[in-house]
Amino acid sequence: MKYRTFGKAGFEVSEVAYGAWGLGGLQWLGGTDVEARRALQRAFSLGLNFIDTALAYGDGHSEQLVGEAVRGAGRPVRVASKVPPKNQQWPARRGIGLGEVFPYDYIVACTEQSLRNLGLEALDLQQLHVWNPEWFACDDWRRAFRDLKQSGKVRAVGVSINDHDPDSALELVRSGLVDAVQVIYNIFDQSPERRLLPLALEMGVGVIARVPFDEGALTGAITATTTFDPDDFRAEYFAGDRPRQVAERVAALERDLAGTPGTLPEIALRFCLSHEAVSTVIPGMRTVRHVEANLAVSDQGPLDEATLAILRRHAWDKNFYG
Repeated sequence: MKYRTFGKAGFEVSEVAYGAWGLGGLQWLGGTDVEARRALQRAFSLGLNFIDTALAYGDGHSEQLVGEAVRGAGRPVRVASKVPPKNQQWPARRGIGLGEVFPYDYIVACTEQSLRNLGLEALDLQQLHVWNPEWFACDDWRRAFRDLKQSGKVRAVGVSINDHDPDSALELVRSGLVDAVQVIYNIFDQSPERRLLPLALEMGVGVIARVPFDEGALTGAITATTTFDPDDFRAEYFAGDRPRQVAERVAALERDLAGTPGTLPEIALRFCLSHEAVSTVIPGMRTVRHVEANLAVSDQGPLDEATLAILRRHAWDKNFYG
């Protein structure tokens, strides 16, 4: 496992980290707590030292599992969490004031609840789970982040940027008020490369690349006839004709990659890690098999320019969250 400096926060994080949404159990069906514990333990043994969870993942269940595993890891593991929007709207809507979404007392209370769930004294990174650039000048989030840092309950602060809208955080990154941003970045959505990633690198802001497999599309497992349980988040994400669209896009991608070493998931992770602004990538992992396959990618290094040139041709302007 290789490590990178997490921007101006200064601590080292594993290139491949743990996306813990699936551990919550409510929106991603099929996993168990027993499997989750085994996967987390295996990840630590292979050198992973950073986990991204959230208070909203399973109403705190993901945090509880993560905290239990981290406390028993026998080595330092960095933990990031997120404050859910008070109005329960993902993504943030324009025209809705900060007071309805992230008032000061709410940010502090959610952080304290996350710490109780985790059984930890401090978070290495606390993030707002959505972001609206209209809130930039508002005092509540700035004051809450400042006070949480000064109290020692939070070491670094940041935001999780709205789906497919990386430019909405440019002013925030430029301001120096956050230590990190989390953004969708994968072979299909390459839009952060245009402005966000270069600016983050310039400003020393850590970057967490999320959704590296496009919710499973870039694993190659989605066929034209794939369906999911109605209670599974992916049933909506891959609704209607979307599985056919994905299957056709992935087939074209695999044709162009013929002869390129590595599986599609490996190439997808290496794509994210090939940009120097990316501090870490957080694939969701619920089994030991997934952990072992994903963490091995760090040893393979960045992709060569010829492969990156192929991947550039497969950028896809879509939003299945909408």
